[in-house]
Amino acid sequence: MRNIAFVLIAALFTYSAKAGTSYQDSVKRNEGTGFEVRQGYVFPTKDFFRGNNLTGKPIRSYTSAHLRYSFKFDKESHYGKLYPSAYQGIGASFNVFDDRKEMGMPIAIYLFQGAPFATLSNGLTLGYEWNFGASFGWKEYNAISNPNNDVVGSDINAYMDIGLTLHWNIQRRWNLVAGLNLTHYSNGNTDYPNYGVNIIGGKFGIVRNFGNERNHLLEKAGKRLSIPFKPHLGCDIVLYGATRRKGINWPDASYLIPGSFGIAGMNINPMWSFNKYFRAGISTDAQYDESANIKDHYAGTSSTGDVKFHRPPFREQFAVGLSVRAELTMPIFSVNMGIGRNIIYKGNDTDCFYQILALKAAISHNAFIHIGYQLNNFHTPNNLMVGFGYRFE
Repeated sequence: MRNIAFVLIAALFTYSAKAGTSYQDSVKRNEGTGFEVRQGYVFPTKDFFRGNNLTGKPIRSYTSAHLRYSFKFDKESHYGKLYPSAYQGIGASFNVFDDRKEMGMPIAIYLFQGAPFATLSNGLTLGYEWNFGASFGWKEYNAISNPNNDVVGSDINAYMDIGLTLHWNIQRRWNLVAGLNLTHYSNGNTDYPNYGVNIIGGKFGIVRNFGNERNHLLEKAGKRLSIPFKPHLGCDIVLYGATRRKGINWPDASYLIPGSFGIAGMNINPMWSFNKYFRAGISTDAQYDESANIKDHYAGTSSTGDVKFHRPPFREQFAVGLSVRAELTMPIFSVNMGIGRNIIYKGNDTDCFYQILALKAAISHNAFIHIGYQLNNFHTPNNLMVGFGYRFE
């Protein structure tokens, strides 16, 4: 997971540099700093959360404190004219669970972006916001020192959050913030166990704005577009890679195959841009998974008791699928979602539907960083997708 975290942090610095250089003149008058407290309920997805831990009690409560920097593009800039309501920024959070000894007190560093989509009254808007980053400092599973925590398998995990947010302008430069959010922590199968930590909760905070505008977060949703948008066709080509661990049932119990396995893939994704917010299309998805169908090639047991496997042939580890994609487009970032099915494959592991959620962070007009996550059959974590893409328009 450390190599994945390095890419996430690199994306944060790339994003910061982008905001602070080519967009400096557009950003400097529309900044804000904020503080939030979030309280959540931990879904009891494993016995560890239900009371099989050192406390002997259910792990239900989650609290986090967030420091955040945000900016909105100046209304005279290109992005400011296209997306007058959008805000984005960088945040850091300190997170505490009921069982600190077995789960730790992780710190997260993340990107965030949001925008209002409804004006409820004068100074009060309802919008969305997503967070994406990396979290550090987890107490991971260890058969000797931390055997109860069979949920978290690494000390570094990806952090994802999405929710609804109310912004209330109480004074010229001050906003109160409240909302509901869903949070997920996972290492993307880069280590085991990886059941993930899932949380639902609420948040409350305050934002101090610095700029010439009355309120850089509370432009009315639906403000008239200053730059005409022409629907058009484009094509994203993405190359990605990652590593993963592989667990199997052998013969009647779960078994973790020693070592890590490589992932490499490519997406060719033509999409039609319907408007400034939404693109959709079909993607051809090719992926090589070094761990696919390895269970079918048993090679005996070593002297230490480890189960050994022959390497499957390439055709059992390579698959090509087609997926339907939809994408939310905003300044710098795009959120891509897809549902697909492998159509060229061999073996049980690649005979599946798959689902994709990915974040694209622009590093130039056409190039972007791609960080995504893939599930199989709507419930089984499969792999991370970390790479680069280029958009032809």
